Amino acid sequence: QNLQNGEILLLENLRFCKGETANDEEFAKILADMAEVYINDAFGVCHRAHASVEAITRFFSEKTSAAGFLLQKEVQFSKNLLRRPTRPFVAVVGGSKVSGKLQALVNLLPRVDKLLIGGGMAFTFLKAQGLDIGNSLVEDDLLDEANRVMEEAKKQGVKVYLPVDVVAAQTCSQDATIKFVTVQEIPKGWMGLDIGPATSRLFREALADAQTILWNGPMGVFEIEKFSKGSFKLSHVIAEAHATTVVGGGDTADVVARAGDADEMTFISTGGGASLELIEGKELPGVKPLTNPDNENE
Repeated sequence: QNLQNGEILLLENLRFCKGETANDEEFAKILADMAEVYINDAFGVCHRAHASVEAITRFFSEKTSAAGFLLQKEVQFSKNLLRRPTRPFVAVVGGSKVSGKLQALVNLLPRVDKLLIGGGMAFTFLKAQGLDIGNSLVEDDLLDEANRVMEEAKKQGVKVYLPVDVVAAQTCSQDATIKFVTVQEIPKGWMGLDIGPATSRLFREALADAQTILWNGPMGVFEIEKFSKGSFKLSHVIAEAHATTVVGGGDTADVVARAGDADEMTFISTGGGASLELIEGKELPGVKPLTNPDNENE
């Protein structure tokens, strides 16, 4: 009420308010009453049904709510990538858990020519193939799902690449003793914490002819220097590729920044979870109510 012309009201992090994460309509109305027009340019939170993202749109009409330029760009890029990729189209998927990426893998299979799987999630696939993975991270309840992904890839004619060697240690720490071992030779009580040099070479060769590369998820525990080399090497390979290179947000964007490759990538998403859900084919709660966010003319 006290704002003068040319002044801006900046609120603190709304997640401090219980009504925000509860997608509370009354709280959303309080926010909506502060403005005549609603613009959402925060792609990174569009997968969350929060009051300032989803409920607030109920208090604005199509003429008074819209997607901002960044949000438009993110949605357009993701949808065009999946609809009309230049081939060969290679997806590189990493990160710690299969459960967080399973639907993305399923949705990518009909679209990609090759699928490279690394990070902690790779061990669920390796164990599903009968390998002893020591103490490596695994989701035993998803072994059948991992096998189904492999079978579906075969049906679709998609070549799947899994790690052939790893950097193994007994503890996940910078002062841990490490070994480079093949995935068949992980010692009992040890765990794989990064892809090894042979896997880095294998992935580099798999990416050599790519015209479109989508990367979502690091190859190891990159926050610890001893287990960061696989992720950084992959970042360099993708940055040097003669291809359209698209990097999912979150940890993957962090890897690219630490590796010094950000300027060489075609597009780096500002949203980790949001970009993943777009790849999964989901409608984002923060995007759905807005007027044609994937139409650059709107």
